[in-house]
Amino acid sequence: MKNYEAKNIRNVTIAGHASKGKTTLTEALLYIAGATERFGKVAEGNTVTDYDAEEKKRTLSTSSAVAPVEYKGKKINFIDTPGLFDFAEGMAEGIRAAETAIIVSSARSGIAVGDEKAFKIAGSRNMARIFVTTKMEDERADFYKVFNEMVAKFGTMVCPIVVPVITGGHVAAYYNMVDGKAYSYNGIKGTPAEAVPDDPGRFEAIQEVFNEAVAGTDEELMEKYFSGEELTKEDKIKGLQVGVADGSIIPVFALSGITGEACDLLEDFIAEVCPAPSSEYAICNGEPLELTADPNGPLAAVCFKTVADPFIGKLSFFKVISGKITPSTVPYNTNTGKEEKMGKLVTMFGAKQLDCSEIPAGDIGAVVKLSGFNTGDTLCAQSKIVKLDPVATPNPTYAMAVKAVKKGDEEKIANGLSRLSEEDPSICFFTNNETHQQILKGMGEQQLDVCISRLKSKFGIDVVLAAPKVAYRETITMKVSAQGRHKKQSGGHGQFGDVWIEFEPYDCDRLEFAERVVGGAVPKNFFPAVEKGLNECMERGVLAGYPMVGVKATLYDGSYHPVDSSEMSFKMAASIAYKEGISKAMPIILEPVLTVKALCNDDVMGDIIGDINKRRGRVLGMTPAGSGMQEIMAEVPEAELASFSTAIRQITQGRGSFETDFARYERCPDHIAQKIIAESKED
Repeated sequence: MKNYEAKNIRNVTIAGHASKGKTTLTEALLYIAGATERFGKVAEGNTVTDYDAEEKKRTLSTSSAVAPVEYKGKKINFIDTPGLFDFAEGMAEGIRAAETAIIVSSARSGIAVGDEKAFKIAGSRNMARIFVTTKMEDERADFYKVFNEMVAKFGTMVCPIVVPVITGGHVAAYYNMVDGKAYSYNGIKGTPAEAVPDDPGRFEAIQEVFNEAVAGTDEELMEKYFSGEELTKEDKIKGLQVGVADGSIIPVFALSGITGEACDLLEDFIAEVCPAPSSEYAICNGEPLELTADPNGPLAAVCFKTVADPFIGKLSFFKVISGKITPSTVPYNTNTGKEEKMGKLVTMFGAKQLDCSEIPAGDIGAVVKLSGFNTGDTLCAQSKIVKLDPVATPNPTYAMAVKAVKKGDEEKIANGLSRLSEEDPSICFFTNNETHQQILKGMGEQQLDVCISRLKSKFGIDVVLAAPKVAYRETITMKVSAQGRHKKQSGGHGQFGDVWIEFEPYDCDRLEFAERVVGGAVPKNFFPAVEKGLNECMERGVLAGYPMVGVKATLYDGSYHPVDSSEMSFKMAASIAYKEGISKAMPIILEPVLTVKALCNDDVMGDIIGDINKRRGRVLGMTPAGSGMQEIMAEVPEAELASFSTAIRQITQGRGSFETDFARYERCPDHIAQKIIAESKED
């Protein structure tokens, strides 16, 4: 594939709700452009962009994939993204790399939550947005109902471009507002046809909506339109280019991805109307700097996707914002502060690597085996260091503990999951030093399930997932005194240590040690041994073996033997006093309480509050967050939040989200504490 100037490049991400036909539409667009010889099917596992083994097995997209085509003098980089919320990182990657977002809706079921989210995210980056209502081949499809729903939800910016001509209750043709012609289809081939709709009044109204939207983008066009003069195709394209680029026009297309009907009209529109890469702001020396898509400008490129494969090596997908990248380029990585040595450059077509000599400004490529270049990193010239916006990686909220099927695989698990988290930054892997568990966090059950499947297929490691343990604490609630006396005679020097220690509740994270020994009952040189013995005991409480906190221990009396006493003797005596005293000091279990900020839509706020209450949570307040959303602030015990990620998604239908932060430890209710103690004895 030859190199194209930025003005002839179109970067288009295909997004929306799950199972609405994004990958199928991508296949149709690739086939129409002549990039493929066959029309792949998701169910048959032979599509270009769903090439991963897990995607084929599950017949759904789990990550973004790039597939470029050459079409009518333009290079179009299609980026197919997953629709399931568990794989939101894929959509974030596609959004970061493109100037246009095609949001795929179903003409049968209408606007879904995933469409709303894609529309909002693309809008936040000032991208051009296009709605596609696919599945028009379905007899239950109702384009005009869905179009009215779009207008009601997204406003009058929504503008029809290709609409179905309904004759006798069926789609007889597709009318293209741009050239004012109707086309009937037999597969992907369109032939001019006569537009004879069942409802001529509605059809004329739709045409008026289009003409007014186009005329409103330019004063000259407006004068021409209101003077009664007909707008030419060139006039329409000129107006659409302005309106689509500035967001004042949101085009809507009716088509069928399965049959390919009217998909050519969408591809024509992308080539003729959609914006080319032009400019982007970066941070340079703390100030914003505008970079233009000039191959001779200062180098700036951002990594938007990483593939970590033990067989083909690491692949870093990047978009060049300014300048160009060749195999001989020695760029500076702003994130690591190091120079990188570029390796083999490729253009990716699904899983297929196509060698190339350079990636110019505005285009998308990949580099093989560049170990330090990860998702979100910026490459630039060392003479002009800039930092580009990274990928807006979603915050993982669903956590599970990872257990090795084979003993001794823990290190292999850590290495494998670290590699997979490079590939998908929305996966977080770490070892909890308190519970000694390996924890895997992600967006939901399906994402973690795919992750452990890839861990087995790519790295040969078998693991199972389990509920993570909660890092409880233990403390005391009353003041007591206890003696610890250690005496042992076994020939030669014996061991003798005798202490009296006062234990009381205290506001501290660990142990507060003090002494008020008088008369030398315990020599000062043994005080550190007593403190050390107590600190070691604090690691394990007397109820369920959790660390002790909030204890003040005061050494106030004791005795010693001039020959048999030693540091070890007094350390053992302190341990005996600890076990005796803590058991009598009314010990209790403390549980971690987290501050929860939950974002939800207004109409389900009561349901979310009810769910929080069921989890023993306390709602602290609500704040309007705009766009029909509310932010709920609450405090909830960590032990009750394991399934909250799933619950908030179900209640809000995917619109909601939440984040947590540690607040404090609180006394655990007695009935919960008894269960914790019983479980600790079983372990």
